[in-house]
Amino acid sequence: MPQKNDMQATIAWAQRVVDSTLPLAAAFRRQTVVLQPQAAQDLRALLEATQALVERIADPSGDARHDMMNLIGAIRGYGEMLQEEGSELHTAVATALPALLHASVMPNSSAESAPSTYQNISHSALEPANRQSASEPGVILAVDDMPENRDLVSRLLGKSGHTVLTAESGEEALELLNTMAVDVVLLDLMMPGIGGAAVLQRLKDNERLRATPVVMISGRQDMDQIIACIQAGADDYLLKPFNPVLLQARIAAGIERKRWHDREDQYREQLERRERFIRRTFGRYLSDDIVDEILESPEGLELGGDLREVTIMMSDIRGFTTFSEHLPPQQVVTLLNRYLGRMTDIILSYQGTIDEFLGDAVLAVFGAPRRRDNDAERAVRCAIEMQQAMDAINAANLEDGLPTLEMAIALNTGTVVAGNIGSERRSKYGFVGHAMNVTSRIEDITAPNEILAAQSTIDAIGVQCQVGDRRAVSVRGINETIAVYSIEGIDS
Repeated sequence: MPQKNDMQATIAWAQRVVDSTLPLAAAFRRQTVVLQPQAAQDLRALLEATQALVERIADPSGDARHDMMNLIGAIRGYGEMLQEEGSELHTAVATALPALLHASVMPNSSAESAPSTYQNISHSALEPANRQSASEPGVILAVDDMPENRDLVSRLLGKSGHTVLTAESGEEALELLNTMAVDVVLLDLMMPGIGGAAVLQRLKDNERLRATPVVMISGRQDMDQIIACIQAGADDYLLKPFNPVLLQARIAAGIERKRWHDREDQYREQLERRERFIRRTFGRYLSDDIVDEILESPEGLELGGDLREVTIMMSDIRGFTTFSEHLPPQQVVTLLNRYLGRMTDIILSYQGTIDEFLGDAVLAVFGAPRRRDNDAERAVRCAIEMQQAMDAINAANLEDGLPTLEMAIALNTGTVVAGNIGSERRSKYGFVGHAMNVTSRIEDITAPNEILAAQSTIDAIGVQCQVGDRRAVSVRGINETIAVYSIEGIDS
């Protein structure tokens, strides 16, 4: 509650407001003035607010200051509206209005004896509020349980081109915010039901509404309450009766903040949409790991590479050349796409990097561009699943009248140079080195439906693997003998 002296000054000031409305009331009731419908409505509202203020002064129980601030704001607001209609008013009314407006600003002629709530409000603030908003118009939600406050705010901001929505309770405000886009919320602090502080908290807890600027409005000059609202996320705090020019400035700043936030969201969405497009498009030609490295690393597009320990997989369809020579082109494409589509899904599910398709052949690497501890094991498991998938592929081929296929897979583990290879105009992420050549030679001697792995791969597997007899083979172009094993299974 306000201090006794402060309340007495407020009551004295309010009595002067009441006295200054008497000429208006008398002229209006004698019908000695002819007003436009809106002016008559405003005058009626002003007189009703004045009468309510008289009653509040006579019975100052409860939260007297808060109620008086609301009524004072209504009196001043409707007084301003009538002043703008001054040219159409009778002389008696026109001369009474300036006194009313002056009284509604200063409790008395001495600023020292004024209630502290009004000491910072200037008389110039009550000039007709016909200024245009400095910012572009926005959508404003005014939340107040007093209808005259909602009306005055709507009309004041509407003159600046803003679209004003109103709500008489916190519950109604939250419903509106869930269905409509709003740039700024003017939120009365003290309302029945869900109060302004609770509405503010719900707004800031909502990810979609969190960025909406909120200006709290209250008739209580409570510094702890003001600090609490700012800490909870309010952008500003205005005291009733508020300065119209100051309100316009707060609205303009809030709209500007909201516009910047909306633009940032749009830019972010555009970037995310473009990145999804890039990943989706290039993901058809490169593995996901390679696309990630290019997009996430500043040096991702630079030519060059480094040494990597990897497990290499090479596979192809035995006798495919013969098939392709005897089948129509469309059937060749159907046969090849069915096979490569399934193999691609399996390789990617084991986090393999598909280097390229060479006709019916697939070259994949496990361990680059991202190395994992179980690269060799994943390569073996992948090869086993690929061979198992051939049954379903051949069943589909038979239904379409296409030939059945037999695939051979070779595995080898070794050191390669991995990186961007080519020129500044055209390059690819690829692999070169002795281990690549060894894998190719192993694949040449692999039988249909067989997985043939080099000793280096068997040694690199961290779990028990079921293999056939050891074979020592000599391959073209390589001097040393290579030990290879037929993979028959692997422990789970």
